[in-house]
Amino acid sequence: MAEILVLIDHVEGAPKKVSYELLTLAKTLGEPSAIVLGKGAAAAADKVKAYGAEKVYVGESDDFDGFLVAPKAAAVAQLVTSNSPAAVLIPSNAEGKEVAARVAVKTGGGLLTDTVGITSDLIAEQPIFGGSVVVKSKVQTGTPIITVRANSTAPAEAPGAGVVENITVELTDADKSSTVKERIVEAKGGRPDLGEASIVVSGGRGVGSPENFSIIEALADSLGAAVGASRAATDAGWYPHQNQVGQTGRTVSPQLYIAAGISGAIQHRAGMQTSKTIVAINKDPEAPIFELADFGLVGDLNTVVPALTEEITKRKG
Repeated sequence: MAEILVLIDHVEGAPKKVSYELLTLAKTLGEPSAIVLGKGAAAAADKVKAYGAEKVYVGESDDFDGFLVAPKAAAVAQLVTSNSPAAVLIPSNAEGKEVAARVAVKTGGGLLTDTVGITSDLIAEQPIFGGSVVVKSKVQTGTPIITVRANSTAPAEAPGAGVVENITVELTDADKSSTVKERIVEAKGGRPDLGEASIVVSGGRGVGSPENFSIIEALADSLGAAVGASRAATDAGWYPHQNQVGQTGRTVSPQLYIAAGISGAIQHRAGMQTSKTIVAINKDPEAPIFELADFGLVGDLNTVVPALTEEITKRKG
């Protein structure tokens, strides 16, 4: 079977869920090989083996953390050149897309971004025009470099050989032109990361105030979900901008997305339209979000959301 390279997104040896998803997807396309770079790479090698990695290319040089994305792109490009894989899969986050673009330029391969599915013959599905259209695309030149959105594939354990091969990369001066001076660890709460959560509960202008976001948080906590917000809510200062879902915010694709008090403007829809099941709560029966929703509830979220939270809590008990 042809080799499929997967760039692993990890934090000091702890792979993110999207990495397991990509390995699971890679197994349907060929023989998965993981690329783990940076601090903690060796620790991550054994973890990715459980999700089908037959080979694990490990690079623990300080350069991967000491400089911006260029060293990672150089490492991936080097493996593409030496191994001639059938494709390279990379998480479709901000760093992943920059790495992918650089690899495509270095190797002359075609680039597809923000895909949500890939068939066995490497035809990718991409939502475009704010998610209103899904196109099928295939790379015609060179090695396909493909970024894949989180939550597009359910991760499944399938042990692989996990043969470790340590790699070294020769970097140019250009690769070292942007130095990381300081890293600040973001304080983490008890909720899952917005980009990786399987359930997201988002509030919009209809929430009415920053204080009212507490009922959105309560519903999210009852479901073990992440909290999102529309651009209107974050621009008003009701919720942090890093929680904004939309074209100019985060793109999410959870199994369940609950939109409370969100009208459904195209800007917001672009960030959540590929969610598997969408539930909308809005007092305006003509709100555009209902056109997209699998289930819609017309009503005041201040009444509906607490009642929903209470019922979920009761059934869990």
